[in-house]
Amino acid sequence: MSGLFEIPVLGIIFQLLDFLINVFTLNGVIILALTAPLALGALCGVMNERSGVVNIGIEGMMLASAFAGWFVAAVVAQAMPGSTPGPLFGFTVPLLIGLLAAVATGMLVSALHAWLSITIRADQIISGTMINIVALGLTGYFDLLLSQNPFPSAGTFSAFDPPGWLVDLPFVGWLFRMFLNQNPITISVIVLAVLLQIWLFRSRWGLRTRAVGEHPKAAETVGINVIRLRYRNVILGGVFAGLGGAWFTLDFGNLFQNGMTNGRGFIALAALIFGRWHPMGAFFAALLFAASGSLGIAIRTAPPPGQLGELLQSIPEQVLSALPYIVTIVVLAGVVGRSIAPAAVGQPYRRESTS
Repeated sequence: MSGLFEIPVLGIIFQLLDFLINVFTLNGVIILALTAPLALGALCGVMNERSGVVNIGIEGMMLASAFAGWFVAAVVAQAMPGSTPGPLFGFTVPLLIGLLAAVATGMLVSALHAWLSITIRADQIISGTMINIVALGLTGYFDLLLSQNPFPSAGTFSAFDPPGWLVDLPFVGWLFRMFLNQNPITISVIVLAVLLQIWLFRSRWGLRTRAVGEHPKAAETVGINVIRLRYRNVILGGVFAGLGGAWFTLDFGNLFQNGMTNGRGFIALAALIFGRWHPMGAFFAALLFAASGSLGIAIRTAPPPGQLGELLQSIPEQVLSALPYIVTIVVLAGVVGRSIAPAAVGQPYRRESTS
């Protein structure tokens, strides 16, 4: 292999490929963990936009859910000190209640977006923007108030420890470690993406959802209640946003910080578009964006040796830190125009009068 690295010009390409493979195999666990909030946000977008409702408020939904999950878990932990972690994923009563609170918050904010978009027929972009602004302002205000009298953390879920013989298998062991050595919310992302892919394209509900997103008037003529289906799907989409918010404060970290979602809701929208409004496509797009962030960290902390290392180290640190956002822009620039959104997305539906 080292002989390939010495070939002029092509040698650097081989070095780069070897470096990328090493980064992905060695950091697969953290890459998949960082994929979780992006993929969950994208799945929320799939539920909304396949039903014909634009949702750019995913960022605010996840931020509100992150705060609610952390706050409720901390309050319950104070009321129930000494909760013993369960044998699987370290489940405790405060963590479970906090997780339910985060999911309920995501659904509640989604219900607000559904009411504004479907019943009031407000501009869906404005509705999502309002949710982002209000969520950032309220959570920042509450966080400032609570900082005067901080709550003790309720802790986090623990990762599953796969059998050693499984992760030590040659060639594929790193894949088992990547997908199994994770906390529960991260593992649930893989299951949810697969199930939603099947339900959306292999079930009656999926067929009706896609019909409503493409041609709601035609769907209404065959007996589909467009308003009810849109409400149901948008609110259920809040479950994914709530899980994405809970990931920040109950799964990956144990504290709330103002603005901690840090634009991931918007990257989730990019993953949705790059994945062509398919759940699994969105998941793999989110995986790509998370891997780009891990690549930037690897270049700064453990660059490859030789000319490739010198070349990569010459890239400004600010560019490496912004790599996920740069990849997002580049991907969208190449995909927008080729990916076709559901035909009725963003268009308020007015039920025709029967009189």
